Amino acid sequence: MMSIEAITSPSSAPAENQAEEKMNTAETEPYFSLNNLEDPSPYKDEEDNIQLAKNYYCRQSTGIYHIVEVIQQRTNPRFNAIEYYVHYKGLNRRLDEWVDASRIDCNRKVPDGGNPLTNPDDPDNRMTRKQKRMHDEINHVEPTFADMDPATAAMEKEHEQLTKVKYIVKVLVGEYLIDTWYFSPYPDQYGKQSQLYICEYCFNYMKLAGTYLHHMDECHLRQPPGNEIYRNANISVFEVDGKKQKIYCQNLCLFAKLFLDHKTLYYETEGFHFYVMTEVDRNGAHVVGYFSKEKVSAYGNNLACILVLPPFQRKGYGNFLISFSYELSKIEGTVGSPEKPLSDLGKLSYRSYWTYVILDILGNVSSAFTIEDLSRMTSIDSHDIISSLQLLNMIKYWKGMHVICVTQKNLDEAIHSKHFKHPRLPVDSRCIKWHPHPK
Repeated sequence: MMSIEAITSPSSAPAENQAEEKMNTAETEPYFSLNNLEDPSPYKDEEDNIQLAKNYYCRQSTGIYHIVEVIQQRTNPRFNAIEYYVHYKGLNRRLDEWVDASRIDCNRKVPDGGNPLTNPDDPDNRMTRKQKRMHDEINHVEPTFADMDPATAAMEKEHEQLTKVKYIVKVLVGEYLIDTWYFSPYPDQYGKQSQLYICEYCFNYMKLAGTYLHHMDECHLRQPPGNEIYRNANISVFEVDGKKQKIYCQNLCLFAKLFLDHKTLYYETEGFHFYVMTEVDRNGAHVVGYFSKEKVSAYGNNLACILVLPPFQRKGYGNFLISFSYELSKIEGTVGSPEKPLSDLGKLSYRSYWTYVILDILGNVSSAFTIEDLSRMTSIDSHDIISSLQLLNMIKYWKGMHVICVTQKNLDEAIHSKHFKHPRLPVDSRCIKWHPHPK
């Protein structure tokens, strides 16, 4: 397992990217310092008062003020102003962003502790329990270091320091301009750009629009460089070997890290297969998501990393990829589980999948089941089955073992609850053309 520090060297850039400096230099935006521009920043007074590593109230795009920590600053030459990178205290880091001084209130005193979310029109500066619960669910509020065990807290602190500032704010991929969520360790000359251009077929990355257009004329790849192992209507899945197609998989990992926080970036891709999901049209196979899987997993993981590109989320593709990983496990005759820890979105997706599969079996088969029976039938690890049944209140611990305890009433309630969701895009196992690899 490789740390993300291993790929921060500029030398890791593809040869085509390294040659980019020689092309289209006329397109490079000139850098201007504040001294070279005639009009001073309209927020000069605020800029003088804002300090790094200090807490302030900052206005979110919704108009609500939230306590932030100012982490970094930079000069924006286009607008002749200093921008500040802020972290909204208590919220998921995907909400971190660059803001100008007009959104930071230097005059309001930040209390020690207290509620980080405040509305300027609310004099008592509080939320009801219901408001806080809804706020936490919407913004994926994360536990503090104090809520973690010492080892986990130490790892989280190290990870946070390495990935603290997100410089790449947007990426252009195909016809989509996508807002990024997290830091990704692209080589320095690319990683400090505010926007990158990404080839949707080979995932090569570029700084300039002209270079990108030239590349798209020259790039002949129109599908992932692997074997097509699934085709149903316009949905295809390709298996790409991380050893045979190292550059492609490295580029894919760098791109994925823009939308993943806690997963280690597997730059050493030789030990993984990548299962890339695409939508196929007359122009080619367009990547919508993927998951990676270790060729040999010491812990029985059938999935290492999963991503659905933001423009294709909420279409059932995440559930499809999870289901596909278990279909491969069934063909292998093994039981599998995703690599932990899961992201907040990953937990929701897996919980939804496990719940559906388990309830679908319990609701359609009248005979009694053990945990081991369900695990054999579904290839889901027994620990994941137990945790899912516990949330459904369908399991008891009796005489040293877990026993499934289901009544028709709680089964009906679970099937009609929000936890039971039919997959929008089920995997048709008859369309899988794949054989297990020799270990």
